[in-house]
Amino acid sequence: QVQLVESGGGLVQPGGSLRLACAASGSIFSINAMGWYRQAPGKQRETVATITSGGRPDYADSVKGRFTISRDDAKNTLFLRMNSLKPEDTAIYYCNTAPRATVPWGQGTQVTVSS
Repeated sequence: QVQLVESGGGLVQPGGSLRLACAASGSIFSINAMGWYRQAPGKQRETVATITSGGRPDYADSVKGRFTISRDDAKNTLFLRMNSLKPEDTAIYYCNTAPRATVPWGQGTQVTVSS
């Protein structure tokens, strides 16, 4: 069974940066588009960024120009570089297949943007 383990979250001040990583057991990376999702308290989970198996990225309007998604298929790892963070980016961040999740969700990684 595929397992997803997210890491790299933390507390950061507005304008700061973080780099998230998602390690996947099993060989889902090479054949699937992957994505980062987030869920803020009291809100529905939303798609933040996706990347095709060929490496083409796509971003939610709210993060365009600030976030960069990338993947290392040899290491079965997905990344999300987040710059110019805003308080509204505060959420638990998850990875999964895209455009819809098809494997069990991991525990996520908490990102808190606050001064």
